[in-house]
Amino acid sequence: MSSAEIILIISVAFVCELLDSSLGMLYGTILSPVLIIAGFDPLVVVPSILLSQAIGGSIAAIGHHRVKNVDFGLKEDITKRLSDLGYIETFRRSTSRDLKVVFVITCCGILATIIAVLTAISIPKVVLKTYIGVLVLAMGIILLLRSRFEFSWKKIFGIGILSAFNKGISGGGFGPVVTSGQLISGRESKRSIGTTTLSEAPICITGFLTYIIINGLTTWNLVLILTAGAIVGAIIGPHITAKFKSEKKLRLGLGILVTLLGIWTLVKTWLI
Repeated sequence: MSSAEIILIISVAFVCELLDSSLGMLYGTILSPVLIIAGFDPLVVVPSILLSQAIGGSIAAIGHHRVKNVDFGLKEDITKRLSDLGYIETFRRSTSRDLKVVFVITCCGILATIIAVLTAISIPKVVLKTYIGVLVLAMGIILLLRSRFEFSWKKIFGIGILSAFNKGISGGGFGPVVTSGQLISGRESKRSIGTTTLSEAPICITGFLTYIIINGLTTWNLVLILTAGAIVGAIIGPHITAKFKSEKKLRLGLGILVTLLGIWTLVKTWLI
């Protein structure tokens, strides 16, 4: 790659991570098709996106916690609680709801990601892209209709499985489902964005390692280039989220964005 191409890819990765860390979506959803159209091998693109996003997402999650978009902290007296109550009960009582949501999505998602990577090798791409497009479009429409259901852990389990399956298959499709799914489940916009950012990191690492074990990685250049842009975007993104003042406007904006992503995915799959 020439210096100009490297700078361009870094810039695109920066913009995508800036959007992803501030809105809870779009890093892999944009980067995956852009890099494939640019001529990169999909089996290099997807693992490169997964690892770079894991690094960027971890940094962004710290930022979201620091600017108080979410609360990933542990409550006091966790050592005493551990000795009195045991591991499971201590976790239930001593962690914030935001951290519990991350834990549930991650645990459900890790297995779904491994299955997705194995599935991606054998299922026609048009089927996968159509599935993701329909799912994201449905989420967007539900948001625009302002449908809001009562929070339940069963919904979070389902969101974790669906979104991680999308991530492992295509490198994208995680953020729109997790962020919009949490909003539909009754969570606030900023908390939905922050928890999506953190839960995506371990799932990305799982998908990356699965790809490496099965297919290996012929070059690490793309990983390094994407990571350089993602780190800078991840530092700035949470501060943008913190500046959003209106919950209704942010929710509406996310609904429009998710709907457009679903439509674009279907149009690109069938008409372009």
